[in-house]
Amino acid sequence: MKQDGFPLVGSSPTTPRSGYANPRLNSILIVDDEPGIRDYLQRGLEKHFGLVEMAEDVAAAESLRQRCHFDLIISDIRLPGKTGVEWIKELREQGSSTSVIFITAHADMETAIEALRAGATDLIMKPFQIEQILAALDRCIEPQQLRRVSAVLKCPEDPVYDRAGLVGQCDVFQRTRELIRKVAPMPSTVLLQGESGTGKELAAREIHDLSGRSGCLVPVNCAAISAELLESELFGHVKGAFTGAHQSRQGLFNYASGGTLFLDEIGEMPLSMQAHLLRVLDERRIRAVGSNQETQVDVRVIAATNRNLALEVEQGRFREDLYFRLLVLAIRMPPLRERKEDLPLLVRHFAEILASNLGVPVPEIDEAEALRLMDYDWPGNVRELKNVMERSLLLNKPPPQCLRALSSAAHAGRDEAVERESLLLETVEKRHILRVLKMEGGNKSAAARHLGISRKTLERKVQAWGNERMSG
Repeated sequence: MKQDGFPLVGSSPTTPRSGYANPRLNSILIVDDEPGIRDYLQRGLEKHFGLVEMAEDVAAAESLRQRCHFDLIISDIRLPGKTGVEWIKELREQGSSTSVIFITAHADMETAIEALRAGATDLIMKPFQIEQILAALDRCIEPQQLRRVSAVLKCPEDPVYDRAGLVGQCDVFQRTRELIRKVAPMPSTVLLQGESGTGKELAAREIHDLSGRSGCLVPVNCAAISAELLESELFGHVKGAFTGAHQSRQGLFNYASGGTLFLDEIGEMPLSMQAHLLRVLDERRIRAVGSNQETQVDVRVIAATNRNLALEVEQGRFREDLYFRLLVLAIRMPPLRERKEDLPLLVRHFAEILASNLGVPVPEIDEAEALRLMDYDWPGNVRELKNVMERSLLLNKPPPQCLRALSSAAHAGRDEAVERESLLLETVEKRHILRVLKMEGGNKSAAARHLGISRKTLERKVQAWGNERMSG
């Protein structure tokens, strides 16, 4: 049965087309509450794909998505809590274009239409053969590859747009792009520095795309993984290495072999892990948790941070040797306030991209309106601009008007937080004690008598607040 080009597979196995998957280029997330289905899919797919992860529900799937990028999702429709269809609808609303294949034991025409509207590529009935899944994945992968090749052939050296999506033509941004092109072919580790929202992950993707490496880019958010799990996530573990390690598992360094590992928010990495990472960068060898054997890895590392790592080193929160190891090739992503001449270009870019994702007409952006956005300093950088443009399209209002609304809401939230803080008992107490101290000219004995407390109690409170010592 087929509905408007949307296949319902379930009767006979289909032979996949040759070259349906490059094991270095694709990662898959499997979401199903049945352990048997998850294990069957993992065994059948892990030989064909670079990374295959499993989750039993949407919450676990979202946790994995925060840690790394997935090219494809295979999800059951009926899941505990949020359904697969509800989840994929949310992903589409957030702008995700990841290909999705639904699997289900209960499907009718209404279910198929609902899955199609949610943005699925295919719907496969249980029970199924692994060949059916591979054929469906083939149908997902080929259009993705064609889009990538088309984008590369269209404008490989475009002065405004990079393949990864970096957009800009002002002098400061062109210098950054030129540096990216210079370091990309080198095998050395790269450190991307810059405020949140400046496009560090896009820069990492551009470096990888221009590197010529055969493997894939594996992004990892170091801040999203607990310190206890980070070593296992990066290096893998052997069966029995710790409680819950029921089977051996490869780490993300293994999955990124031949490609690039992008360590985002590296400033959040625990000190103990920093020592492990430094050794890996020097020796290109990893050791799984609980194992006595080391494995050689061919992985290029790109790290990113919005923190001042030099200051983190001074304060003992980041290893000095790792900092200087990363600093050999450092690229600073400029904040939007330093490249405001790119604002009209970025506004047009986001208008076209978001209109396509949201299914609305591309709006006509008045040049005067775009220029009015230059009066704002954009603390959230390009990410904040994208959010303003999305709000503009959803509400069909000019971008400057949406910017004012968002800024007012942010200020209101901060003012409310300040007001709530001012009502705390300890805040009121502190303000009153300091006012009495000031009235008494800093004389602690006189202030203590006026307050009805001992001088020792007063000194303890003042010391806890970190105030300068006052004579008494």
